Amino acid sequence: MSRTDVVIIGAGQAGLVMSRCLTARGIAHIVLERGRIAERWHSQRWNSLHLLTTAAMSMLPGLVHVGDPGAFMPASTFAAYLASYAEAVAAPIISGVDVTSVEAAAGGYRVHTSAGDWRTRAIVVATGACDTPYRPAAAQRLDASIMQIDAADYRAPAQLPDGGVLVVGASSTGVQLAQEIHASGRPVTLAVGDHTRAPRRYRGDDIFARMELAGILDEPPHMGANLEQVRRQPSLQLIGRPDHSELNLEVLSRGGVQLAGRLADMDGTRVILGDNLARSAGASHARMVRMLDRIDQAIAAQGLDAPASDPAARAPFLPGRDALTLDLHRAGIRTVMWAAGYARRYPWLKLPVLDDRGEIVQRGGVTGAPGVFTMGLVFMRRRRSPFIDGCALDAEDLAPMIAAHLDLAARQVA
Repeated sequence: MSRTDVVIIGAGQAGLVMSRCLTARGIAHIVLERGRIAERWHSQRWNSLHLLTTAAMSMLPGLVHVGDPGAFMPASTFAAYLASYAEAVAAPIISGVDVTSVEAAAGGYRVHTSAGDWRTRAIVVATGACDTPYRPAAAQRLDASIMQIDAADYRAPAQLPDGGVLVVGASSTGVQLAQEIHASGRPVTLAVGDHTRAPRRYRGDDIFARMELAGILDEPPHMGANLEQVRRQPSLQLIGRPDHSELNLEVLSRGGVQLAGRLADMDGTRVILGDNLARSAGASHARMVRMLDRIDQAIAAQGLDAPASDPAARAPFLPGRDALTLDLHRAGIRTVMWAAGYARRYPWLKLPVLDDRGEIVQRGGVTGAPGVFTMGLVFMRRRRSPFIDGCALDAEDLAPMIAAHLDLAARQVA
């Protein structure tokens, strides 16, 4: 059995930047990865995907991007960047290893893997927020003649059968796929639930740069009864293109995508939809206006010379009346695309740190099990925690906590 001070599980951006922080502190550790470095960026992204943040906001400390800092990188380019980053920081990665269980043991934890066992005094779970694609129970009642596919398994329209497509979910993934599939000549219906509209650029700069200016991205989570609701907020409706173009329900509707309410149930080829479309669009607009107001206040408070707000950026979108039922066969729909988010699954984590839904209970990346930490989760320490540069900030915060735990454990043994 091998030994080390810390085992990091996952070699995406979160695990790699944590490795850098531990190396800087002289803390012995390994990084276990079930596939390749940045496996999900290789195998669970569609071909045309570009990052939603600019290159300037998609860097990790220790390795800069080459090229235009305002460009949106293809997912494949970012995967290559992470491989280069792992080499640059000399991350001690063991690839192609499945973690089968993590259990408490004397003085720490025992990590069972397909390549042998490790004893360690601390664990960092860095498997990320995009783990298991979510499908509602109603999906099991869909007729077998309808193809079902998760966004994580989609690569390009050519892999779909001819005919219409029902895309379920209207966050950034759902709206991007709805537009791409519709452009391939397939009629698309988009089932819309909660969503958050945002302009791609606002008052002369990218929306994320403006949110950073206003302090929105660095807001800490408020530890109240609504924390889990905040963590389930959908991602912004955006797309990363060289022309910085907009993508939202209004753009899709003008382009010919049929909008519908939230998917409520399925029975054979019959789909039951909610009557929430106008209400959800109104709530999304209100959230956007509150965000833009905060940006305006920050620009004014800092005396910045920025272009005036374009009234069109604040114009509400008023969708038409949505149907409450949809017969897929009659509508010519042969595919249901699931883009309704992700759940996290940790069947290998045999520690008392999971809630009733199987999610890790953590506060700021610190769990109730001594020496067990998390990285890369939504709104973990700040709003930008799942962002690429947010992972770096969280790692800098957590690394001294890990060091303190190791020092305490060493003193207790002595």
